[in-house]
Amino acid sequence: MRDEKKDILWRVYLMYAAMLIFGIAIVVRVAYIQFKLGDQLLEQAEEQELKMFSVEALRGNILADDGSLLATSIPVFEVRMDVASPLIDEPLFNSKVDSLALMLSQLFKNKSKAAYLNELKRARAQGNRYLLLRNKVTYHDLKELRKFPILNRGKYKGGLILIPHDRRERPFQELASRTIGYENEKEKLFVGIEGAYHDQLKGVDGKQLKRRINNGDWKPLFDGNEIEPQNGKDILTTIDINIQDVAESALRRNLAENGADQGCAILMEVATGEIKAIANLSWNKKTGQYDEMYNYAIAESVEPGSTFKLASMMALLEDKKIRLSDTISIGNGQMKYYSRTMRDVYPIRDGRITAREAFEKSSNVAVSKMVYNAYKEKPEKYIQHLYDMSLNKALDIEIPGEGKPFIKHPSNKQIWYGTSLPWMSIGYELSITPLQMLTFYNAVANNGKMVKPKFVKAIRQGDMNIKTFDTKVINSSIASQSTIDSVRSLMEGVVQHGTAKFLSKSPFQIAGKTGTAQIASGNQGYNKTNYNASFVGYFPAKNPKFSCIVVVNNPSSGKIYGGAVAAPVFKEIADKVYATRLDIHDETGKQNDVEKKLAAVERPAYYEDLAALYNSLGIPFENDSEGSDWVKPVFDSTKLMVKQLAINTNSVPDVKGMSAKDAIFILENMGLKTVISGRGQVAWQSAVPGASFVKGQTIELKLANL
Repeated sequence: MRDEKKDILWRVYLMYAAMLIFGIAIVVRVAYIQFKLGDQLLEQAEEQELKMFSVEALRGNILADDGSLLATSIPVFEVRMDVASPLIDEPLFNSKVDSLALMLSQLFKNKSKAAYLNELKRARAQGNRYLLLRNKVTYHDLKELRKFPILNRGKYKGGLILIPHDRRERPFQELASRTIGYENEKEKLFVGIEGAYHDQLKGVDGKQLKRRINNGDWKPLFDGNEIEPQNGKDILTTIDINIQDVAESALRRNLAENGADQGCAILMEVATGEIKAIANLSWNKKTGQYDEMYNYAIAESVEPGSTFKLASMMALLEDKKIRLSDTISIGNGQMKYYSRTMRDVYPIRDGRITAREAFEKSSNVAVSKMVYNAYKEKPEKYIQHLYDMSLNKALDIEIPGEGKPFIKHPSNKQIWYGTSLPWMSIGYELSITPLQMLTFYNAVANNGKMVKPKFVKAIRQGDMNIKTFDTKVINSSIASQSTIDSVRSLMEGVVQHGTAKFLSKSPFQIAGKTGTAQIASGNQGYNKTNYNASFVGYFPAKNPKFSCIVVVNNPSSGKIYGGAVAAPVFKEIADKVYATRLDIHDETGKQNDVEKKLAAVERPAYYEDLAALYNSLGIPFENDSEGSDWVKPVFDSTKLMVKQLAINTNSVPDVKGMSAKDAIFILENMGLKTVISGRGQVAWQSAVPGASFVKGQTIELKLANL
């Protein structure tokens, strides 16, 4: 019995000793952690609980040349709520939460009232102090949100937490969207001007400390140690938003009328190289309309066809291989080079034409024959001329994705064939982008000086330009002045009596060249189904201010030639520019030419209105109206005169040619009623002038642009 007690006591002592040792080990470990590892572990805990986050800077704006917004960042907000805030007591929460849930569901329309109510109550019960209510809330919706129950008490008393972000918007929607650019979500990079000037637009991000909360979210700590972001700078572009709108509308309408796959149009200022409009549209099967999907004008390098004949004529003239009066025999419009046959679209005159006619009528046979005869022994000399015109070099524009031009050389025997020279002379077996082709024609309009296309005028900080961009010269002289003068006369001839005669009726003179190129179908070669129709030129012809190119890909409604398909778009753009820019009107015209045009209209008008118009335009006139209120302009040999217009109030007056305002004023003052249809000036009146009338009688007026 005694031995058993000793055995038990020994076991107790042993257990006690073990527990004592274990306790001492714990105390030692605690002391080690406290005094040896304490600072390190506290620092780690701090790092896991607190974290520094970047605060995005507000991205700068992209502006049109008049300061209109092309792309801007609008503020959007991540809205959260400190539902468990001790400043929101139970009576307040319980009495208002139902109304808050209802108003949230009505504003955001993403959840029902019941769903919001359950979410708010559950978050309150769980002590959630950072509940997400809605992401990407606009400023307009935020103003409404601030009026809601509980939240209307503000940041602290109402638990309203706002985290600002921004969203990129283009106020003019699709206008010039490919050139303005956007963010590629997959690759996380910007394209267009957005990409070219990303570093200037993005600004400098700030810093903000946040604390991890129970549900794993991070809550900002507004402790005064934040680093404020520096907002991005603005980019002032060269785009004229009004001309851009005209270019896109005209191109879209033209593509639809011709059943085309895609097209582009570019307008450039001759002296500066500023791009005033650039449109790229292609058929989108998903939307069933023409959209800006790819920047063909900049990126797509294609065979240009007949517009390249300008370069061939310049090479021939530079080497004095031809005179424009020389005649060439083209027979029935066919010419065989080795195994390939060159053909004209249609026979020209009697089969013998001048070099000038060859260009104006766009004869493939004549141009290829002139080039082949001149350079067949030394084709490298022809190619060198093309290189001297900078046609083999990319423009190195700031917008990424420019297509590379391809002008092959005879030294490369793998790709140079016996037929290469004649086919290159008319724009095949080589490739160039529409923008590169326009730059070449623009150089001709600019008396041989080739300037780099410019999309951006300046970088701005607020209202101040902190950096401006001057015009850069690519090639100071692409040819001699005599050659430039000759080819400019050729392009005027194309419009006056050549393939672009459609444009000859314009009130200002246009110069340019049509192009119709067959599109190669891979290894199957060319067919007579797919074409690129183009027109490139400048205006006014004698004093060029703007150059423009239009390319329409694969028209399928019967018309395929550049003069019929692309030239109408060119004309619509040019007409808009000419109508809105008085400074580009042909300076060679005399002041009285303007006066004659004004007087030739011979529309009766109210004297004070007419005088105000002439004075605002700086047009001198002689008043011979003898104090009459109603007058008519007349050009008398050398001067513009305003003559008296007699109106007989005892019979129906002749108001044809008047504005609707003036006609109504006269008729209704005589006791007549008017009914108007149409727009413009009065073109027809239902009552015959000079006829008797009865007061209260109704006269119908039809308006039209006279």
